[in-house]
Amino acid sequence: MSTRDFIEKDYYAALGVPKDADATAIKKAYRKLAQELHPDKNPGNADAEARFKDVSEAYDVLSDTKRRGEYDEARRLFGGGGRAGGFPGGFPGGAGGQPFDVGDLFGAAGGAAGRGAGGLGDILGGLFGGASGGPRARSQAASGPARGQDVETEATLSFDEAALGVTVPLRMQSPGTCPTCNGSGAKPGTSPHTCPVCQGAGVTSRSQGAFAFSEPCRNCRGTGSVVDDPCPTCAGNGVTTQTRTITVRIPAGVKDGQRIRLPGKGAPGRRGGPAGDLFVVVHVSEHPLFGRKGDDLTLTVPITFAEAALGTTVTVPTLDGSVSLKVPAGTASGRTLRVRGRGVAGKGRSGDLLVTLEVAVPVKLTAAQRKVIESLAEEMDEDPRPQITAAVQAGGER
Repeated sequence: MSTRDFIEKDYYAALGVPKDADATAIKKAYRKLAQELHPDKNPGNADAEARFKDVSEAYDVLSDTKRRGEYDEARRLFGGGGRAGGFPGGFPGGAGGQPFDVGDLFGAAGGAAGRGAGGLGDILGGLFGGASGGPRARSQAASGPARGQDVETEATLSFDEAALGVTVPLRMQSPGTCPTCNGSGAKPGTSPHTCPVCQGAGVTSRSQGAFAFSEPCRNCRGTGSVVDDPCPTCAGNGVTTQTRTITVRIPAGVKDGQRIRLPGKGAPGRRGGPAGDLFVVVHVSEHPLFGRKGDDLTLTVPITFAEAALGTTVTVPTLDGSVSLKVPAGTASGRTLRVRGRGVAGKGRSGDLLVTLEVAVPVKLTAAQRKVIESLAEEMDEDPRPQITAAVQAGGER
């Protein structure tokens, strides 16, 4: 994006959030809009595609704490069309009434301001092509390598895939270098030329009496170059929305809603710049048998009254096979047995399998079964809840 775009575009309005919105609100707004405007859901809808690009660009800036800070500072200083800090045309002059060019702020990195908190050169240096070197340095930065945008996509995994890890192909649409003009923005057979207004600096300076200020060049939109005959494919932007499929390794143990960062897998950079990052939001389907608590797996296993009373050995499934468990005689319903290392792979060690035993009570009994249980009840003529019985009897005697 150009310097002027960075200053003039209202990314908060694009996402529909207030300027003090936290990271959670920004992410929630982006995901909702991205799902509504995604090109797959709006084929052939140019307006939706343009809005999708705007929303993605806004989230790319506002989700990054450092870039959001730079954006907010730039909007505060230059959001009024190049006027800085509320002064009509720039900052007041220095000693002796000499005009003070805002561009001088970006050259302070080697001076006192640069040795402290970094000055505005550190905050806004990226907007105007560097903290020092004047127009030449800014021109080189404007036409130099540019990092590609970060891209976010979603992947739905089965419970087993999330726990054990999986390699999946992801098909997504994201900004990429225009294949027609190779990112130059110019129609094939032509090329951009240096902006005659700013001489490639990307910024222009203007004096008004004792004041002077710099602003992004309006002729080249701060890029330092001009395209006379735009590329018909990308309309001179050098970037198009492209569909691509990449293979991604999802590590074992990911959780539902987790956001995985894959460096260098985002949109390609421009003019030889590095690619952005890919963020994959993982959705995990439920398992018909297993639950999950952190890196531990949970499993409920029914047993009969006879098995609980006499003890038994039961074989239960795991994600990678099965395991046999010894149920001690006299096991109470709700007891949990732990099988170490048979849970989800975690950092350093795997979780455990937690097996909860529940005594299954038959809903219907045959006549023979009822007779056997009645005989057992007579044989086992003991109170299983003596404290409760004592409390009831004490209450009746009052």
